[in-house]
Parts: sequence; C-alpha cells; structure tokens
Amino acid sequence: MEVRIEQSWKDRLGVEFDKPYFSELTSFVKEEYRKTKIFPPAKHIFRAFDLCPFDRVKVVIVGQDPYHGDGQAIGLCFAVEKNIPFPPSLINIFQEVESDLGRKPHADSTLLHWVKQGVFLLNASLTVRAHQAASHAGKGWEKFTDAVLQHLAAENEHLVFILWGAYAQKKGAFIDPQRHLVIQTVHPSPLSAYRGFFGSKPFSKANDYLRANGKEAIDW
Repeated sequence: MEVRIEQSWKDRLGVEFDKPYFSELTSFVKEEYRKTKIFPPAKHIFRAFDLCPFDRVKVVIVGQDPYHGDGQAIGLCFAVEKNIPFPPSLINIFQEVESDLGRKPHADSTLLHWVKQGVFLLNASLTVRAHQAASHAGKGWEKFTDAVLQHLAAENEHLVFILWGAYAQKKGAFIDPQRHLVIQTVHPSPLSAYRGFFGSKPFSKANDYLRANGKEAIDW
C-alpha cells in the first residue's frame, strides 16, 4: 500500500503498510473521515514522522490519543495549534520544565521547537473522532505505533523514552533500559500530576543522558 510518509520512516515501516491489519485500518479511517469529523486533519496524520526523520530522533514522548476538541490536534502528542488554549496537561508540562530547569520554558503550544531538535511526539492512536476520546482505539493504530517504537529501540542506542502514565509505560515496557534511558512517571494530567509528575525532572534527566552519550541536549 502506498502511504505518504517521510522516506526514512517509509523505508522501515513499509512492511507494516502491506499487512492486512493496516489495510483494514486504512479503510476504516478513510470511511471515518468521509462520514464524520475526525482529528487531526488528514494531512497531519503522519506529521510527527514527517517533521522528525528517523535518524534525527533523540527523545521519544509517547501519548495515547489525539486531542478530540475542535481545532486542537495537530499530529503531535500533547501539542495544539497556537490559537487554541493550552490543555491542562500541556500547562503542567511547561510548569515542570520551568521547575526542572529553573527558567521559563519555550511555551509554544505547537511544540515544534522541540520537534526540530529531535523530540518525536508519538500518539499510540493517530486519529480520533471529534469529541469521542479513544474512539479509534483498537482499530490497528496501536499495532502500527508498536512497530514504530520497536524500530526506534532496536536500531538506535542512547535514546530517551519518556513514558507518562500507565498506558505509555505498558506500551514501552519492552524497551531495554540498558540501551536507552527510560523515564517513567504518572501522567501530567491534573488528575495525577501531583502524584509524581511534578518534581520528576524529566527534562534535565533527558539532557544529562544525551550529553553523557555525546549528543546535543534539548533546549526545552
């Protein structure tokens, strides 16, 4: 199956595109876009891949579902368009950046400042029905994004995987902590942030690890 995605990812994920589950997923997603409102816009489904080629990835942040509110989702986990109010989780993320690093964060809600430096912002499901959380869960996206993480973990060394919340931690449970840095805390959602997200210092930990392994730190 022909899929429009950045070439370095296509070289690795092409085998997934030819599997029956991906054909079924594609048919489902196309029909969903045809009959109802789906986020993100179709052109942004693979935006995380297109903006961050495989060999540029230094940090991987795993989300669960695109935002399902109008105009929010832009194909990058936790990020929203500039004209959209910051979601609570993103507010908490920026608050932790400031606490962790002792300076104001680059509070750009699109998180493109991160992406351009090699921060790969991957949701487990890449599409969602408007106003219906997890409405595209279990349709095949998880198999695809599992394969994405497996390629990243197997073909690289000294990546940073940031797994916020039980869902992300389960998805990344296979990652070898001897080969990569795996940072795990509760989710930055207001429901859990005070139970271990605040004060966890993921951003300085990531940068210390990158520097220790000869990589340039992220300007969070």
